[in-house]
Amino acid sequence: MSETNIIEYKTTWKDDFLKVICAFANSEGGTLFIGMDDHGKPVGLKNEKKLLEDLPNKINSKLGIVAEVKPEAKKGNNVISIKVMPSSVPISWQGRYFQRSGSVVLELNGKQLSDFLLKKSGLTWDAIEMEGVGTEGLDTDTIDKFKVLATDRLPLISAERSLSSLLDKLNLRKDGQLKRAAVLLFGKNVPRTFPQAHLKIGRFLSETEIIGSDIIEGNLFQQLEGAFEVLRKKYLINRFKMEGIHRRELPDFPLEALREALINALIHRDYNSTAATQIRVYSNKIVIMNDGRLPDELTLEDLKKSHLSIPRNYLLCDIFYKAGMIESWGSGTLKIIRLCEEDGLPQPEFWQSGGGFGIDFKSKIINDELNDELNDELNDELNKGQKVVVMCIQQNPGIKAKTISEKAEIPFGTVDRHIRVLLKRNLIERRGSKKTGGYYVL
Repeated sequence: MSETNIIEYKTTWKDDFLKVICAFANSEGGTLFIGMDDHGKPVGLKNEKKLLEDLPNKINSKLGIVAEVKPEAKKGNNVISIKVMPSSVPISWQGRYFQRSGSVVLELNGKQLSDFLLKKSGLTWDAIEMEGVGTEGLDTDTIDKFKVLATDRLPLISAERSLSSLLDKLNLRKDGQLKRAAVLLFGKNVPRTFPQAHLKIGRFLSETEIIGSDIIEGNLFQQLEGAFEVLRKKYLINRFKMEGIHRRELPDFPLEALREALINALIHRDYNSTAATQIRVYSNKIVIMNDGRLPDELTLEDLKKSHLSIPRNYLLCDIFYKAGMIESWGSGTLKIIRLCEEDGLPQPEFWQSGGGFGIDFKSKIINDELNDELNDELNDELNKGQKVVVMCIQQNPGIKAKTISEKAEIPFGTVDRHIRVLLKRNLIERRGSKKTGGYYVL
């Protein structure tokens, strides 16, 4: 038999093998066989009696656990098996922590160790108390807005006048100390306490060409509203449709689906990481991503069907639920898929890479719709600003130069110069009167 995540073989005993037992205890449990080679072939022991006397006490005194140590006969050879049960508390050996991964013993460090200790303690990151942070550091305006939002699910919340009592009832305080969630949700100066807790929005021409970006800071409610406002006004390029004498804006992406994805990115993010929550806006898609892979119990395919929610940050999820911003845990991804399909879009793509998780929203208009000649021009001859102008016109037929300037954040004079170049190259044309007309891609 080969070694597995629950089986290990050693020909003789060395005290260094206590880390194997430690790893079993911190994982799913397992059995260490002494007197067998790496392939599971019995080779026997000469000091079996002494080991049977010494090992139970050594394991208990060094690791603080009780293992089942007993003799076994394998093909006429004396072998000792050490059976270890999984521990409900973290087990260390010489101040170090180990876990089992396949047939390998891994030492936990940094973020892995922090996540492991939190999980074993039964707490989530946001439930840890903070010393030296009082209620004076919370933003009362944000709290008042939350109380209004939470009225439907917490009818008596509007009558709560005591901030301390409110925080206790929301499980955001313990023994007079604020929990991390309280500061992240309602803090006045979140960057001072959690500098990693911010959001970045960028406009990308390609994976390496960035033509504009914004950083959104504040507590989570401020980040959500601030980011969505900046995204909607500055980054989303809408198409227009005339209904009689009225012009109607038609966003390329369902705003409600983007908002749902942004909420999920904020509340399910791994705040141990220094990476910011990100929104990347391309000409043909929007990517919303955060640091924090799915829990081991869920797969990407599970997100496309009904599934249990296993929140990384229980208190953040609970407060957003009470505020009516998420309907029921586990249904957010299904809602996003439904909204995209109702809007005639392809299903969004859920993905994981490294430690991150992301959602790709694909636009109705993609670059392939440009003819080959224009693609060659865009890739080989036009400068970055001219590319942006063409893409704005492509996605907003009939758009005016002033609107291009506002949406792309390019000075009007510069836009005007780009337009003259594009007109000269016969890549765009102007249609309609001076007052009501606009530009179109040829």
